[in-house]
Amino acid sequence: MYYDALKTFVTLTELKNFTKTSEARHISQPSVSLHIKNLEKEFQTELFIRSPKHVQITPTGNILYNRAKQIISLYEKTKEDILEHHHSVQGELVIGASFTIGEYILPALLSKLQKDFPKLELKVIIRNTEEIVQHVRQFQVDIGLIEGQTNDKELLIHPFMQDELFIISSPAYPGFKSEMTLNDLQNHIWITREEGSGTREYVNHVIRSNGLKVKSLLTISSNQGVKESVIQGMGISLLSHSVIERELKHGDLSIIRLENQSFTRTFSYVFSPVMEHKRSVEAFIQVIRSADL
Repeated sequence: MYYDALKTFVTLTELKNFTKTSEARHISQPSVSLHIKNLEKEFQTELFIRSPKHVQITPTGNILYNRAKQIISLYEKTKEDILEHHHSVQGELVIGASFTIGEYILPALLSKLQKDFPKLELKVIIRNTEEIVQHVRQFQVDIGLIEGQTNDKELLIHPFMQDELFIISSPAYPGFKSEMTLNDLQNHIWITREEGSGTREYVNHVIRSNGLKVKSLLTISSNQGVKESVIQGMGISLLSHSVIERELKHGDLSIIRLENQSFTRTFSYVFSPVMEHKRSVEAFIQVIRSADL
């Protein structure tokens, strides 16, 4: 069984350094070298191009890297399934979430999950939608919560919530009106999230589909940064209601409504088929489906 060698190989691929790999794996450098040598003998290929300062993975090494991640994940899932008994859910669950979901929707789900399955150890990674899909594909998270869709045919995706977005500005924003026409929205500064964000993708869609001319774009890679910039009167934006609910109540932000127009999108959870029957993933999906969202 080459499980330990594969773990060492994956670590060396990611750290690109024998010393750092030995420290991370808590084994000696000769052991690291032996693991790699055994794998190269097993697969009859060179996995790394070595230099004094770092190592570079070869094309065949890259093939093994992607497979090794899956093998390790399957091994650990099998070990977890064997250790579990009856309906006990334990071990670690790594959840990936896009910023809007991770900061405003996920906490309530985590609270319910923790109450129902107290032995479960939770870890959350928050990135933009594109990055979360990548994390799911590479088994860096067990399940991801994203805004919109993914075209990755190797993953399973299920919608779980409809999200409503609103165009917003500061009440003191020049020319602000609670109701505007498309013509009123021409030539404004739009403050929005970065490329790869589900919110940014939706903003781009709204601008294109309505033929809006944009004076300029201010890109900020956090919802809080977008909100604060809008509050300062720097421009207008489009954000989920869950993101702006508190600021609307306090009067820091105001909604700009367009006649006969609303903006909705779908939140979905996504996971690899490998994770489909992992009990911790099943437990989390159970919580999602039972939640009043």
